[in-house]
Amino acid sequence: MADPGSSGPVIGQPSAPSDPKENKRDFSTAILERKKSPNRLVVDEAINDDNSVVSMHPSKMDELQLFRGDTVLVKGKKRKDTICIVLSDEQCEEPKIRMNKVVRANLRVRLGDVVSVHQCPDVKYGKRVHILPVDDTIEGLTGNLFDAYLKPYFLESYRPVRKGDFFLVRGGMRSVEFKVDLERVAKDTHGYVGADLAALCTEAALQCIREKMDVIDLEDETIDAEILNSMAVTNEHFQTALGASNPSALRETVVEVPNVSWQDIGGLDNVKRELQETVQYPVEHPEKFEKFGMSPSKGVLFYGPPGCGKTLLAKAIANECQANFLSVKGPELLTMWFGESEANVREIFDKARQSAPCVLFFDELDSIATQRGGSVGDAGGAADRVLNQLLTEMDGMTAKKTVFIIGATNRPDIIDPALLRPGRLDQLIYIPLPDEASRLQIFKACLRKSPVSKDVDLSALSRYTHGFSGADITEICQRACKYAIRENIEKDIEREKRKSENPEAMEEDDVDDVPEIKPAHFEEAMKYARRSVSDADIRKYQAFAQTLQQSRGLGTEFRFAERTEAATAGASDPFASATAGGDDDDLYS
Repeated sequence: MADPGSSGPVIGQPSAPSDPKENKRDFSTAILERKKSPNRLVVDEAINDDNSVVSMHPSKMDELQLFRGDTVLVKGKKRKDTICIVLSDEQCEEPKIRMNKVVRANLRVRLGDVVSVHQCPDVKYGKRVHILPVDDTIEGLTGNLFDAYLKPYFLESYRPVRKGDFFLVRGGMRSVEFKVDLERVAKDTHGYVGADLAALCTEAALQCIREKMDVIDLEDETIDAEILNSMAVTNEHFQTALGASNPSALRETVVEVPNVSWQDIGGLDNVKRELQETVQYPVEHPEKFEKFGMSPSKGVLFYGPPGCGKTLLAKAIANECQANFLSVKGPELLTMWFGESEANVREIFDKARQSAPCVLFFDELDSIATQRGGSVGDAGGAADRVLNQLLTEMDGMTAKKTVFIIGATNRPDIIDPALLRPGRLDQLIYIPLPDEASRLQIFKACLRKSPVSKDVDLSALSRYTHGFSGADITEICQRACKYAIRENIEKDIEREKRKSENPEAMEEDDVDDVPEIKPAHFEEAMKYARRSVSDADIRKYQAFAQTLQQSRGLGTEFRFAERTEAATAGASDPFASATAGGDDDDLYS
């Protein structure tokens, strides 16, 4: 039985016996404990890349009685220390100190290591400092190293230096000008691997060097330091390099971003807007489609008379959204070897997925997409197998890969209906013959880079060329340009001939008139103008477009009933009456 006298204090203070055990230190592992000194801080990465500056939180500076701009002695590992200027940084965490990699190398520490900070007010002012450059860092440099590097580094900076320290000096104390939008470059490098990106950067640097070739002496073995410091890689160099480089996985196939813009295509405003919504919006605004929970359409089929700009439209939309453009001619996929035609289709789709976002353009689609079952004796049905493989690839493409398929055909009536179902080439766009306003725009687009006389009335030409396609109008413009070039060359030959016969008389007539395309040239070109599409062909295309609209129900006008009429809407619902009278035929009752 316990003595009540001795247990009295224990009952009144039940936690007293446990206190000595909790406060007792384990001296066997005391050497492993980190000293809780306020001047011991954890190393963190610096924001500014200055070799003479360390950053600390203002409250930690107050605790250590430091002020902004004070000189501190920082001690690291292996008995290494250095002198730095301390600055306040509210973004820095309180138990940390920020320093760049040069200071960390002098202290022999890494990120996460612990350093100690001490006040160092008695730093002597050095009038003569002995600094030696590292041998392998000045290889290939000529000129005065002091004027180009050290003087801008120390000029009016009052930098603290420590004997034995290494420090990094950039040319003229200016970091290399690198005005490149890396996010934009990353978006434009579809399908690039690491080696391709390295080659792209090398090509951009070489482009920068080519611009400085007039001031670089190729006979010298070294380059002056001032010339080297003046070089700067900019966005223009990267854009030039992008035009000259292709992803290594796509070297076998011609993948290019076309240089055709909307200005090269006259008219077709409705078609342009629909193409922008189908192809350009999913590439430039993918967050909108995610917000509405919609996956973009994958395919578009252009059909209409030949020469109306179907191929140009596909190139222009690929250029507008900076997507890769892969052009495939339909007959190129068909080979005489069994199974190779389907392999060609698989390979093309694989390359398109690797270079996404990509516009895959199938020209003359009717050559490989005819209705199945009608190709008897056609190399064992090669066209049917190609169409089956095409449908499989289109259905198997994941939504993550932005690959758009654009087909173009002059014979939409013979294309297999399975290719036109939703989820495949579901956007059918009729490219009609241009009207008068569109023909005027086509004339202006074709002649926008040509010197045309003010006397030429393009409106009269557009009125006269009724029923002409865009290709026919382009031929008229090319023929007029050819006549103008012929006339200009004949004038030059005649002038040279007269000058050789009488040089003195030709001194006043040396000034040549500005060559222009005159109305006479267009009048001569119109004599050979012809329509490539007959009226019967136009009626056939219009009939197919009208039949397609009726089969897809584009003429119906569906509207939701008003809330007040919702109660009476059931009585007039044809489906409701049909189900009411057809109870016997209901499969789900």
